[in-house]
Amino acid sequence: MQEKIKQMKLIKESLTRRASIYSNLAKIDDKGTARSLGALQRASAPGKKMQKIGFIMFWVPEPTGITNAIGGPMILAGRYLDKVYNGSTISDIGHETKNTFSAINDFKKAIS
Repeated sequence: MQEKIKQMKLIKESLTRRASIYSNLAKIDDKGTARSLGALQRASAPGKKMQKIGFIMFWVPEPTGITNAIGGPMILAGRYLDKVYNGSTISDIGHETKNTFSAINDFKKAIS
């Protein structure tokens, strides 16, 4: 009888923990968090887009050369934005986290 009571208490504690985890996950699901994660998942790279537009404008045959005067600086500005802007996505963060964990595990094994 005491064994059954002990098992019931363990099941109750497990269900309480599970319900707590689910309620905490439900609290995370608000509009601000969803918007932030969505923006991180589809991070745009304005530098690459600007470079493409600059190359297209640079190579358009035009007698006055205005497109060349605009296209060249756009290419340079796109390269600058590529270096400055962080266009990482969630998958990039996951890969870096996995690499960091493996490096930490390798370090622990080397010490042991």
